[in-house]
Parts: sequence; structure tokens; C-alpha cells
Amino acid sequence: MSVRLVRPEDGPAIATLLDQLGYPGTKTFIRSKIDNILNDPNATLLVAEDNGAVIAFIAINFITQLGLEGDFARISYFAVSDEYRSKGIGRELEARCEALARERNCDRIEVHCSDYRTDAHRFYARQGYVESPKYLMKKPRL
Repeated sequence: MSVRLVRPEDGPAIATLLDQLGYPGTKTFIRSKIDNILNDPNATLLVAEDNGAVIAFIAINFITQLGLEGDFARISYFAVSDEYRSKGIGRELEARCEALARERNCDRIEVHCSDYRTDAHRFYARQGYVESPKYLMKKPRL
């Protein structure tokens, strides 16, 4: 297994992994999303591959904190292919995220994870994440 920055041609494999996460239909726009990330200095998308095939990815955003010295990193999407889970790949990608956060002087890493993703909650707890008391969101009216 190796870890590298995403390439535009990784789109179909990432769309397949997103489908496994419950986000179907991303094949039509995934390329433009990857292009946006590649052009954003505050975003990173790493992929893990095995024998040239993308088997996992982690998308990270770095966010400026106006009132604190350090910034913070947010894992926005993170997936390991069903057949590669529990082999240390997720742990390796999360460790790469932590290293990038340290390099960018982040004081924390955040991840939002739906209630029903209990396996993911156990994974994050093993990596040292703790639950934050409240998360609020609003969907803009279009």
C-alpha cells in the first residue's frame, strides 16, 4: 500500500468509495470537485492505493481560526474500501492527516460523523478523538 496526493484520474475510484459510504451519483461531478481541491491551498485529498488501484481516501480542509493562534483541520470525507477495512489503512491515512495538521500549526482535527456510523465512531475513538458536545447546521434555502 502507498499513500499519495489525489490525481484527476482517480475520480471514478473515489466515486465508487463514496457510493460505499452512501453518497451515490457522484461520478457526474467528482472530477470538478477533485479539481477544486487540487487548486485550493487549504484542502488536501490523499488516496491509498494497492497495486495501482485506489482503495481509500481522506479529504482534509484547513480552516483559519480568527480568535486563536492555531488553525484547525477538518476531515470532510474518509473512506476505505469494504474489502480493505481493518487492515490499518484508515489508521495510516488518519496519521497522515495528523502530520499535515501539525505542519500547518493546527490545534485540533475535527470530523463530523453521523450517528448511524458506529464502526467509524469506534475507529475515531481508537485514534484519540473525543465527542464534542454540540454540532449545529442549517441548509440554505435555494
